[in-house]
Amino acid sequence: MGIVNLTPDSFSGDGLAGDTAKAIAHAHRQIEAGADLLDIGAESSRPGAFPTSIEEELWRLIPVLEELAGCGVPLSVDSYKPEVMRAALRHGASMINDIYALRMPGALAAVADSDCAVCLMHMQGEPLTMQKQPYYTDVVAEVQAFLRNRLAMARAAGIASERLLIDPGFGFGKTLNHNLELLRHLDELSVEGRPLLVGISRKSMLGTVTARPVEDRLAASIAAALLAAQRGASILRVHDVAQTRDALAIWHAAAPQ
Repeated sequence: MGIVNLTPDSFSGDGLAGDTAKAIAHAHRQIEAGADLLDIGAESSRPGAFPTSIEEELWRLIPVLEELAGCGVPLSVDSYKPEVMRAALRHGASMINDIYALRMPGALAAVADSDCAVCLMHMQGEPLTMQKQPYYTDVVAEVQAFLRNRLAMARAAGIASERLLIDPGFGFGKTLNHNLELLRHLDELSVEGRPLLVGISRKSMLGTVTARPVEDRLAASIAAALLAAQRGASILRVHDVAQTRDALAIWHAAAPQ
């Protein structure tokens, strides 16, 4: 999953807010690099981020979606707002990637009547405050229980199981130790056999371990992606598509037959 970031304040420094031409060019580069699908986000969810208005999010998002229609890969939209979800689906999105796991009022209904895929992510708190004092007694068990609950709520709203995938939410209301514990036990988080989406690319947990700035975390991102794939991740959400694919190709080529 190649990232297309339409925000002005991305933690990773790749935000393209308001520049539709550059965003489209970046999206096509991600496809040429081998992305199987694109994840387009128009609101920052980095730690400490303030919410974006619906109008601003749509102003950033819709022109890009319109230009990417027919680009050859499915388009995922990273949003938790029901109004944005509905607009994205009208403009060709195939998937909704929701950091709130459809907990916002109206979110379940916004996707229930469509046939889109839906990613349910775990997050403790909200982006503005989630990294202040995250706490768990057992992070693996609690994330697993949350995801199981959200899958049940989605199915109860009429969303078929085969449309659903889950994301443990690395960096969303979690300390470094919480993130590492989730990565160690990732194979235990595939609740009810639903596919796992993992997004670790360039995140601060990698910077903490390596003491590298965000622009110098490629090697760490690839290592984390490989570990996630080995432990059951079905979709890797990454900034550096070509390099990640190369690493996966070597792993698959050398895997026991």
